[in-house]
Amino acid sequence: MARAAILEQVGRLTIGEVELAEPLAHEVLIDTKACGLCHSDLHFIDGAYPHPVPAIPGHEAAGVVRAVGIEVRTVKPGDHVVTCLSAFCGHCEFCVTGRMALCMGGDTRRAPTQPPRIMRADGSAPVQQMLNLSAFCEQMLVHEHACVAIDKAMPLDRAAVIGCAVTTGAGAIFNACKVVPGETVAVVGCGGVGLATINAARIAGAGKVIALDPVPEKRALAEVLGATHSVDAMADDAVEQVVRISNGGVDHAIEAVGRQVSADLAVKVLRRGGTATILGMMPLDCKVGLGAMDLLSGKKLQGAIMGMNHFPVDLPRLVDFYLRGLLDLDTIIAERIGLEDVNRGFDTMRAGHSARSVIVFD
Repeated sequence: MARAAILEQVGRLTIGEVELAEPLAHEVLIDTKACGLCHSDLHFIDGAYPHPVPAIPGHEAAGVVRAVGIEVRTVKPGDHVVTCLSAFCGHCEFCVTGRMALCMGGDTRRAPTQPPRIMRADGSAPVQQMLNLSAFCEQMLVHEHACVAIDKAMPLDRAAVIGCAVTTGAGAIFNACKVVPGETVAVVGCGGVGLATINAARIAGAGKVIALDPVPEKRALAEVLGATHSVDAMADDAVEQVVRISNGGVDHAIEAVGRQVSADLAVKVLRRGGTATILGMMPLDCKVGLGAMDLLSGKKLQGAIMGMNHFPVDLPRLVDFYLRGLLDLDTIIAERIGLEDVNRGFDTMRAGHSARSVIVFD
């Protein structure tokens, strides 16, 4: 039996017990040690993005391998691992062309003819696994291509936030944008993903890193993590401020909120030839675009799901960055909570005044 935070209906999570199956071929059973609270989870909890219930959210996690099924080659019992929602099959067109984050991951889930990975504690009904992981639970049962072994010197509460926020933000800088030292970067939104993006931009050697957020406390955190300038995103002259600071607009504008107005802001602060990258999960009816003059100016717009990561390679490198003092995860984590405090943690997120909350399991 394992305790879990279960989404029974839109709005709140309920603490209950579930039973996880034994690992089949290519599956890994993990004792969850820490899991970050991500805004993507909140989209499902609040019903903005549909998902069958009952389900267990949570996808930004780290833990210790308890057991493995047959044919598992990448991890072994006792390994410390970070999980990633962008589980990849390894043989589809996206995987073999190096775009693993776009893999639909069908082969990483159990077939309908196989028993479910998660059941109610009394065995009466299955519980849906969310985003291949369901990490708001004391244990996870995942495909081996949804986790990667890391250095055991890495604290697991810090390692957890690498699994989504840091992978997404750093991936945007290193993979999707391929930021060149000296280029200017604007980051719209200074939550967990935005702060990780700013930190990675500093590591990449960006010349000016401009943080945009309406909350003064978040702008202050951004400056600790590497922003050279910060701007109130709600200011009437926010665009003009960024254009002035960057001497004509930025090379890269990265949206890390998931709102129409912030995506539009990212497009507006670009210089000629600049690229706007959308990371946030926007409402499903939103559209972002470039005008005729934007196109004539060589501006570009792209999405970058999960930072277009190659997580089996990227995550160990990010762990190494932390252990060498380059990546600042301590500033990103605002609080550590127990599983029973998960709803309060999401209430804090809805208020929008702090960075990452991380569930720490006993």
